[in-house]
Amino acid sequence: MDMIRNIQVLGTGHALPEKCVLSSELDKQLGFATGKLESVGGVQQRYFAGLNENAATLAAAAAKNALLAANLTLDDIDCLVATSATMDQAMPSNAALVHKELGLSSRAIPAFDINASCLGFLAALDTLTHMLVAGHHKRILFVASDLASCGLNWDDLESSAIFGDGAAAVILGQSSSSYNTHTGSTLYATSFKTFSEGAHYCEIPGGGSRYHPSRITQEFSPLTKFHMDGKKVFRLASDHMPKFVDDLLGSAGMSLADIDWIVPHQASQLAIHHLIKRLNFIPQKVVNIFKYYGNQVAASLPTALDIAVRDGRIVRGDKLLLLGTGAGLSMGGALLEY
Repeated sequence: MDMIRNIQVLGTGHALPEKCVLSSELDKQLGFATGKLESVGGVQQRYFAGLNENAATLAAAAAKNALLAANLTLDDIDCLVATSATMDQAMPSNAALVHKELGLSSRAIPAFDINASCLGFLAALDTLTHMLVAGHHKRILFVASDLASCGLNWDDLESSAIFGDGAAAVILGQSSSSYNTHTGSTLYATSFKTFSEGAHYCEIPGGGSRYHPSRITQEFSPLTKFHMDGKKVFRLASDHMPKFVDDLLGSAGMSLADIDWIVPHQASQLAIHHLIKRLNFIPQKVVNIFKYYGNQVAASLPTALDIAVRDGRIVRGDKLLLLGTGAGLSMGGALLEY
């Protein structure tokens, strides 16, 4: 049995770039017949950041929305954590940049990143709840923000037609437990696995020291573009996901019948449909925002969560299965009572 963590999900929020881009508009710009991109990627519209927007500004906007939802201010926060697969800079951490964007310099609360590509939100949720239970922090703000648009290769529609930009934020607090009572949220179980035979199935080679311009003889620009071998990703994920979900539910003594909502990483329309079919999910219980937002990388799962909370689908007391895959190739999941 996994260690049950009593916490509080105090507020959620998300933010989008100003520019909403229809797939039909991209068809025209790229010289395709109308409907081409939507047929390939399943995205009707998505949001792309302008030159005045970056991962830190979007994360700060999402954080402010989460604070409003929680009826808190930045003075109530004692730790800031960021997760992103497309961080603004190699250093400092995105969390430091968000810290500055939020005007927290005078308070100097700690800020650091947790990087797990598309699973960044789940990895942060797992890590930070342990810190709360241990009493190390009282209220933690964590943000997920990605600008996938800057690394897309439009010559490879499989790897580009599915993505969008965005940010989301969640505020976690210590449990209100008192003796044998608990009012708040419960994290029943988490699980993470990496199958590194797929380490190069999804990648942006440039941006680090391995392919730094000072160390290579090849052209650097192509190394900054996202590459995905979708068929290999799909096969590897399909092979492992059913057992992964069974083991996660079993570790909490639960079955799918106990789950009110499944909130998946919005990897692709094909991936979501395959999850529903292969794992026998009830479609009406799956939060699917992919058609209107695309894959926002680390921001996609918490954006879906926030949208479902705000439109009233997810209510207090609901049991959620949070589930995703990411570059690595990695899988992550969490069973959370909201």
